[in-house]
This record gives sequence, C-alpha cells and structure tokens, in this order.
Amino acid sequence: QMWEEAIALGKELAEQYENEMFDYEQLSELLRKQAQFYENIVKVIRPKPDYFAVGYYGQGFPTFIRNKVFIYRGKEYERREDFEARLLTQFPNAEKMKTTSPPGDDIKNSSGQYIQCFTVKPKLDLPSKFHRPVSEQIVSFYRVNEVQRFEYSRPVRKGEKNPDNEFANMWIERTIYVTAYKLPGILRWFEVKSVFMVEISPLENAIETMQLTNDKINNMVQQHLNDPNLPINPLSMLLNGIVDPAVMGGFTNYEKAFFTEKYIHEHPEDHDKIEKLKDLIAWQIPFLAEGIRIHGEKVTEALRPFHERMEACFRQLKDKVEKQYGARAVISSVDERRGSRPRSMVRSFTMPSSSRPLSVASVSSISSDSTPSRPGSDGFVLEPLLPKKMHSRSQDKLDKDDLDKDKKEKKKEKRNSKHQEIFDKEFKSADISLQQSEAVILSETISPLRPQRPKSQVINVMSSERRFSVSPSPPSSQMTPPPITPRTKLAFSLQTNLELNGMSNSEIPDVPPPLPLKGSMADYGNLMESQDLISPTTSPPAHQRVSP
Repeated sequence: QMWEEAIALGKELAEQYENEMFDYEQLSELLRKQAQFYENIVKVIRPKPDYFAVGYYGQGFPTFIRNKVFIYRGKEYERREDFEARLLTQFPNAEKMKTTSPPGDDIKNSSGQYIQCFTVKPKLDLPSKFHRPVSEQIVSFYRVNEVQRFEYSRPVRKGEKNPDNEFANMWIERTIYVTAYKLPGILRWFEVKSVFMVEISPLENAIETMQLTNDKINNMVQQHLNDPNLPINPLSMLLNGIVDPAVMGGFTNYEKAFFTEKYIHEHPEDHDKIEKLKDLIAWQIPFLAEGIRIHGEKVTEALRPFHERMEACFRQLKDKVEKQYGARAVISSVDERRGSRPRSMVRSFTMPSSSRPLSVASVSSISSDSTPSRPGSDGFVLEPLLPKKMHSRSQDKLDKDDLDKDKKEKKKEKRNSKHQEIFDKEFKSADISLQQSEAVILSETISPLRPQRPKSQVINVMSSERRFSVSPSPPSSQMTPPPITPRTKLAFSLQTNLELNGMSNSEIPDVPPPLPLKGSMADYGNLMESQDLISPTTSPPAHQRVSP
C-alpha cells in the first residue's frame, strides 16, 4: 500500500514508454494504474505501524548487534507486547530490561544478554514539494514512512510537587534517535547512528499538547467530511473527552498553572508562549463546533441524549473561552474542494446533435462508405464555442424584442429548408449510385480494374459450344436511374467505376450488345466495345480500349 513509491517508479516507466520505446499501449495501462493509486491515497485509510527502539546489551550477543540500538518497524496493528514476544523467541536466553533509561557499564560489560524495548514516535519530515497546507490523508503517509528521526519522551518532575496541579512542574526529557537510513527501506530495521537529548519545559509541553489536540480534531473532521460512512464512535470519544470537564479536565489545568499572576511575575520571559497558548485555546472552539455539528448529523436515536449533553457542555465552554480569549472563525473547505465546470462549457458539450442542421459535406461523408473528411464530422458539424452561432449565445441576448425574434426564426426556417432540400437530393443520388456499384471512389484517379457488369445481365456459359448467350431481364425502376443532380456546392463528387471508364449512367442502353467470343479462359483483354455506346457528341476517353 505504499502507492506514493509506486507512483514515483511509474513516472520513470512512463518517461521510457513515451519518449524512448514509444509503447503507447503500455503507457496507457501504466497511467490508468497511476490514476488508481492517486485515488487510493485520498480514499483508502491505511494502517499506521508502530516503531520500536531495541537495545542489545551484554557480551553474550554477536558483535554486529552488541551494545547497539536499532529502530524496528512493526507489522500492521502489532502491539509492543507481541513484538517483544516475537523478538525474545530469537534470543531465548536474553533478559528483558524493565527501564527505558540507558544502562550502565556493568550491564554492557556483563556476559549475559539484556534486551531493552520501548515504543518510539516517528518525527514527520515532509518533502519540500508540500509548500502549502494539504489534506491530512496525503500527509498521513509521511508520518510513518520515509522517516529517519524518532523521539521518545519521558516525564521528569523538577522542584516541589504540587498536589493541586501536576502540570506546573512536569518537564519532558525527550531523546532523539537518528537512523542510518530512512524507514522503511530494504530492511525493516536500521541501526541508530546518533542520539541526543532535549528538555521541554511545562509551558512548552502544554503548547505542544494543545497543538496536537487541535490537529487531531481537525483531521478527524476532515475524514468525516471526505467519507460520510465512517463510524462516529471515535469522534464521540474525542469530543466528549475535550468538552466534558469531568473526563479529562480540559485546559483548566493550564489556566491554573500558567495564567496566574504569580507565574507571570516569576517567568516574564514566557510572555509570548503564554499568548500562544491562549490563542491555541481560542482556536479549539471552532474545531469543536464543526465536530459537534457532524456528530449531530450522524448520531443515532440511542445516542441522542449523549449528544444533547455534549452540546450543553460545549455551549458553556464556548461562552467562557470567547469571553476570555476572543472568538475565532474557520472557513469551511467543503465548498473550495467542490469544483464545477463553467456553464458555457457544460452547455457546449451537452447540446443535442438533432438541433443542429446537417451540412452538405457531412451528409456526403456519411453516404460515402469511407472515413470522415475531417475530425468531428460524424453526422454533424461540431461548433462548440463560436460567438456568432445561435447555440452559444449568452443569456443577455435572449431578452430582445419579439420583432427581432420573428425575423431570426424566419431566417432560421429558410436556412434549414435549404439544408433539407440539399440533404434529400444528395442522399437520394448517393443511395442510387451505391445500388449501381458497391465501390465508390472519392477522387479523380483512373481505376485500373475492369468495370463490373450490370446486374441486369445474366451470363450463361455453355461449355459445349464455348459461346455466350445474354438474356436481358425485365426492365425495372433500378435499371434506368434518373440523372444525377449536379453538385455545385461540393468540393468533391461521387463517381462510380463506370463513369471513370468512359460510360455514364445515362448512356447505358437497356439491352447490351452481345459479347464476342473469348480467345482463352484467362483472356479478359479482348473485349469488343461497340462504338454505338458512345454518343456522337462525346469523344471516347483516352483510356478506352480500341479494338484491333
């Protein structure tokens, strides 16, 4: 499910298929796969594996892992207990350490085997291409993939203990681990190359906690907006834990610890941090409002009392926060994500083809059993966005007076009637010419083939006398077609093979003359053509055979 990596490899393949191998069939298949990968990134929820720091201490381990720390990538939904059990099966004589602090030299130099294992949090390292805020569904991949820095936070108390508020003196000792390569890689575990430690003050810890809480609410809201079918149980637990002060206490503990006159007087350097914490508290209200709105739309009747209590707690919290820290507003991104095409573009592509008049050239291209003369001439002329056509007029031109409308309607009917007349003539003539001969040539190239005999001739071969006898068929309406209407408006005309060989349809007699004897079975070049077939006013064509 690492579709981001598959897309990167697919782009390399696409470059080869398009510009080196010119294999467009493989390219089209690859691009369809990439499109599916992009859709999966946005819509499919992927599991986030945990990372574990494992230290092998003692002289009993092999040299390549002795007294070293490694970062392991766990399997999907694998808990730390399951990972430890899987790890200890490889070293059945090893002893599991109970603490997470680094061991002393006595353990490192002992002859036994000691394994230290604890969960670490990967540190997000976004690529440089994400220079603006993007969807959480896209960023979530980089929270657990392509990571090289991991951190482990351990609470440390400094100073005297405050029984009323434990946040006032709770410091965080954060250890940063940097691996040799990014995870995941060719292996699921890499050695830690550097370790350093930082201390986080109680106020900085409060700021980080509020920021993470706001991000968590916002991310869950975005997930429910993108997928309305998600269950609301996680959303219910998250909102209730923040809104109801009886569950977690909310940010009231931060107010008691850092917003007092005593703390501000003792720590004047923390003024900017205090203001930042107040701002984060104020920003939490619009995120909660959006979450409660979604929860109210999806809540069942069984959970309706729970939702009403949560709404009552939120109203009290909102009044208090807006009174002390001000109001904040979040612009909903639902409308921004919904893209729509312009109305003019939609009209131009959804216009019915029956409302457009057929042109002469397009009718001829239909009647000639060949490819269209130009792209888009498959039965009608595509005129998408011409400003002077009636189909792409803007709305303000529809409000003219009735007189102009009547004039335009009369012109339109006149123009359509002309098109219809030309259409009838061309379609009938094309239909008749197709009945006479199957092959239709749309050029003036002389055909080298022998012309086909008319269907009215019935040739009986008498093998005994080796001669031909022609019996004429009764006359029909198809034998003597009417004269073809001359096409003055066409750039090309329909010519059959008979016309190209010097004989027009009007010059074919009802009863053809008898054919001469054939010299041999394969001799087709000694046909005698009667001079009576050619009118006196018409000179024989250059390609006509002259009998010896």
